[in-house]
Amino acid sequence: MGARQTSLWRMPARKTAAILTGCLFLFILSCGDGGDSAGRSAPRPGPESFTFFDIGRNSMFSDSMRSELAGSLGNDAIEHRSIVDLEFNYKGFLSNHLPELDAINRQLNFPPGERIDHDVIRLMYRYARQRNAPFDYVELIFDGQSRRPLVFRLRFRVDETGTVESLREKYGTPETIRWEVDAGESLVWRKERDVLAVSLVPDQFGTPIYHITLYFTENLENLLASEQALNDRTSREKSQSKKSAF
Repeated sequence: MGARQTSLWRMPARKTAAILTGCLFLFILSCGDGGDSAGRSAPRPGPESFTFFDIGRNSMFSDSMRSELAGSLGNDAIEHRSIVDLEFNYKGFLSNHLPELDAINRQLNFPPGERIDHDVIRLMYRYARQRNAPFDYVELIFDGQSRRPLVFRLRFRVDETGTVESLREKYGTPETIRWEVDAGESLVWRKERDVLAVSLVPDQFGTPIYHITLYFTENLENLLASEQALNDRTSREKSQSKKSAF
């Protein structure tokens, strides 16, 4: 896979149709430094890092945002409680290469081996190509309380619009992480502590699939802090209830 993968990373944009060029422009515009469009979020408390369809670390989920996303990506499936597993590529990748995210992931999924559901909003899009968006699957996870974005995941089989090379041009040379398995590689950009990662992940037939993942680190930490505060408050209330009963 190594030689083939190198050629895929370097593959030029295939401008075979105007709609694909439009999608490329939309994606690159939305992965830039710009903030949220009017009505989407509260005033921005800090600088943006990476955004997708103009949704960034300071955006807040709303019905209008969901409606706009449906116009771009098609109908969604939604979950209101779910696990939040940050691992990607293969088990152990975070601990080996992104320890700051691995530490958060361990706290999100403690105790290990148990299903830990969180108060989140998970949107899943499987028919984006019917709206001429160059993605086979899109998953957006928001904090159910703060409504801030936590993790975005995108998948597609062919880089029809030259997304990877455009990201290189926009953000500069990424950190290249060579996997310990499958001779794979990941490209990683960091900005404002957030992480944008692009990987070629082989499917069950060995065919590589592009995976793009955005981690909003501070928002993930805030989720953990709010959950800990809730647990502490619940523990105090239970303790006080026991004392008052006797």
